[in-house]
Amino acid sequence: MKIGIPGGLLYYRYEPFIRTFFNELEVDAEYSTKSNKEILDLGVRNCVDEACLPMKLFHGHAAKLQKTCDTITVPRIMSCEFGESICPKFRGLPELVESGTGKSNHIFNEPIYLNDMTKLKKALKKGCRQIGVSDFRREKAFRTAMENQHNTSFGLNENEYRHRVFLAGHPYNIYDSFANLNLLQKLHQLDIGVITEELVNRSEMMGELTGFIKRPYWFFLIHNFAPAMVLLKRKDIDGIVYVSSFCCGTDSVTIELIKNSIGKLPFLVLKLDEQTGEAGYNTRLEAFSEVLK
Repeated sequence: MKIGIPGGLLYYRYEPFIRTFFNELEVDAEYSTKSNKEILDLGVRNCVDEACLPMKLFHGHAAKLQKTCDTITVPRIMSCEFGESICPKFRGLPELVESGTGKSNHIFNEPIYLNDMTKLKKALKKGCRQIGVSDFRREKAFRTAMENQHNTSFGLNENEYRHRVFLAGHPYNIYDSFANLNLLQKLHQLDIGVITEELVNRSEMMGELTGFIKRPYWFFLIHNFAPAMVLLKRKDIDGIVYVSSFCCGTDSVTIELIKNSIGKLPFLVLKLDEQTGEAGYNTRLEAFSEVLK
């Protein structure tokens, strides 16, 4: 049995765990290629119009893998490792993919709570039994994958450029160079380096949330707003670039919170959708560069 593993959405955050886990299971796994125009076109055809660009790209990755694989992994992530919630579409991702592609050959789609090891192991156990993997091998693979995830360094901290900005957004917008139209390369050409939220530790982040009536429950709100405040206080950045998907509900709140809290610090919001024209995109980056100067 060949198992397809789509390379979209939170794959960009948990790739060390995913690759190690399936390698240790010793199963025949096929990983999707990097996002490209073919995958985007497949996703647009197979996904609902109202979905954001990352969801359409995930549908494209899934649809392409279904051509060559017996089954694909479509995780149903309910909460991230600290218990905060994410976009509701993640919870219904298996149904979204099935409604688009017309195929239900999914595994590892039990509810996944990354903040609860008991529930996480239970979800993985069912998926492994579906493909004939023993509990002993699964447990060993799980331990090795968790260790690799914890020991892998993430994030960007670029100091060799004239200016440095906090590059905010969801990881699948920041690290998918096709989706963001090679944003990092364009920033470097303008002599702008970036720092990402992974370079701010969790305790520092939580210290910036004390002014809220109650602790925010959106994972990406915390991991974008709080690092922005920390880096601003440290005077480590000259500005902020926020990469957002068109029609993202949680981002609409996060962006306003940041905008109202940074004073006159240069702030650029880039909205991504399935349009691939770069002229206006480049003009906005060039204008932002002039503001930094």
